Amino acid sequence: MLKGFVIGIVVLAVLLAGYFAIVLHWNYSTGERAGWVQKFSRKGWICKTWEGELALVSLPGTSVEKFYFTVRDEAVAEQINKVMGRRVSLHYEEKVGLPTTCFGETRHYVTQAVETPDIPLGPGVVLPNPSGAPQPAPTSPSPPPAAPAASR
Repeated sequence: MLKGFVIGIVVLAVLLAGYFAIVLHWNYSTGERAGWVQKFSRKGWICKTWEGELALVSLPGTSVEKFYFTVRDEAVAEQINKVMGRRVSLHYEEKVGLPTTCFGETRHYVTQAVETPDIPLGPGVVLPNPSGAPQPAPTSPSPPPAAPAASR
């Protein structure tokens, strides 16, 4: 009877380990999100993960949508810390079926962060680039031609 109980526990442990191996390596979806990282911190009581917020702005004057993400890799966390406050593109993998927050607070796990150049929002409207890279000079319409002097 004890032997059957031990075999049952071992089989259950193997099945559980197999489930976690599949869920951690299988992606429900993958993709890219671009915006500005506005919050990034290391959280957790026992299992520490990096948790962040990416502000997605599509057009000036529209409400900001937030993309919540988790980072488990220290090298990726370092990439994100280097580009804080600048426009970035985050590559993520969405994982489904992880039962606890020990793996992260969100389903979106960022695997790469790349700084992207600022994009013009409209004619003559460019967001400032805090990295110090030169920005194109705003173009202004040329002044109207001078009217010919009236002769008397």
